Amino acid sequence: MKKNLLILVLLAFAVLGSSAQSTHKPTVMKPSSYRSKVVLTISGKPSGYYSLSHEKPSVINLNGPGVLKVITRVRFTPNASSKLNYQFSYVVNGAAPKTAKFSGVVRSEFAAYDVSIDAKPGQSRETEINLGRGVNTIEFLLPDPSVAVDARYIFTPTKDKKTEWISYAPMPPVEPVELVSQEENVKYYRFSKEKPLKVELTGPTELRVFTRIENHFNMKGRINYRLQVKDNNQVVYTYQLSSTHSETTTYKDNAKLIPGKACEFVIEVPKGKHVYEIIPLDEDKNTVLGRTMIPSKAVNLGK
Repeated sequence: MKKNLLILVLLAFAVLGSSAQSTHKPTVMKPSSYRSKVVLTISGKPSGYYSLSHEKPSVINLNGPGVLKVITRVRFTPNASSKLNYQFSYVVNGAAPKTAKFSGVVRSEFAAYDVSIDAKPGQSRETEINLGRGVNTIEFLLPDPSVAVDARYIFTPTKDKKTEWISYAPMPPVEPVELVSQEENVKYYRFSKEKPLKVELTGPTELRVFTRIENHFNMKGRINYRLQVKDNNQVVYTYQLSSTHSETTTYKDNAKLIPGKACEFVIEVPKGKHVYEIIPLDEDKNTVLGRTMIPSKAVNLGK
């Protein structure tokens, strides 16, 4: 009897373990723009790649935290030398561009393009991009148009670190808005391009930001909107967000508006004093609601 009970317990842990691992399986991502797809046969198996452009960015949108692995292959034309150098640039959430460089790449012995492409793929090179919690937009470009490069994107979610968050009020003047979510009142703050949401704090710490686009009843479907983040008057991030009408959250005192579903991003606040401004960029959109939070263990936040 005890032996059977032990077996059942072990099986239960095994199921829980496999379930936990399944949530962190790698996922092949497709660009949301400039999706020029090519098919490679690698060791007898087809694999989809997307060409990088010199003019049009390939954009990947995903929710973190996690690691985005970018597998690239340079194309060897019939007259190419035996080794090639190449690079690509990428921008995460509108921050400063970064560059991945590779040199001395040779032709792959195990990969081939579809017959429609008169070239040989180079050996694969990998670049890993660590992404934080919430919405992330990554743009990829090819700086040198003299070479052709194809990329494959694989995202692996990682376990979010346990953090206890507390509400952190923005700087005045602000316009508070009461929302009701699952029978609980939640305070947001209305902001616009003319009256951005401002938050003052001292790092190092993190600033967690929830935003909801404000919708009228006649607005249908998915709504895309952009937010720019300034740190001490310098643009540091640009977030591309997308939302639909919330089905679980309402205004406490306004039946003429419908809040959008919350979109989240987290800003890593470096050491020192910072004043962040969060500014809507779209002229044709309504106002936005914002809520900011910080880790409860954060210290030296003084305003």
